[in-house]
Amino acid sequence: MHQNAAAENNSRKSDARLESERAILTAAESVFAEFGFKGATTALIAERAGLPKANLHYYFPTKESLYRRVVDRIFRIWLEAARSFDDCDDPAQAISRYVAKKMEISRDYPNGSKIWASEIMMGGPVMQDYLETTLREWTQSRIDIIDRWIAEGRVRAINGRYLLYLIWAATQHYADFGHQIATLNGGEPLDDAQFCDAQDTLIGIILRGIGINQSG
Repeated sequence: MHQNAAAENNSRKSDARLESERAILTAAESVFAEFGFKGATTALIAERAGLPKANLHYYFPTKESLYRRVVDRIFRIWLEAARSFDDCDDPAQAISRYVAKKMEISRDYPNGSKIWASEIMMGGPVMQDYLETTLREWTQSRIDIIDRWIAEGRVRAINGRYLLYLIWAATQHYADFGHQIATLNGGEPLDDAQFCDAQDTLIGIILRGIGINQSG
């Protein structure tokens, strides 16, 4: 009986911890996206999370540790989207799924994308080490797959690095420039039908550009 009660108590504590971390990260994304790393304060993040500042510092001792966690989270979500390169060896399907997923992430996690863009435009003051290791290694692994497809004659000869840059720019545009898109759409975000059309249009342009005929 005592063991069951202890287990239930530990489970509740674990759930409470996860809920607190989730609230902090969501609030942090909002604040960092709005004010940048320098302008953001842990006091404001705690306020938006609905938690005492002391609770925030219990989970994240410094503003930098919280910022790095926020940036890491969006990057990990992007990495998961790129699993299509590993799960499917058909170039058309792999790239189509990657582009579609990246656009969905831009719609679902716009603040994370904006934080990443701001960090890069500032010259990577906090995350430069991450760029030089994790991002560089991951990017090269995707380029190696694209180069293999080229060697096998499955896509036309292109520079895989620049293909990735194009995909990142085109898909993250829907997060970083969401306000512009909404303004040009009569003041409203793209609805589901428009978003699907945007996905299909971008996928089609990219596939044709690398020599893949979707109807073939």
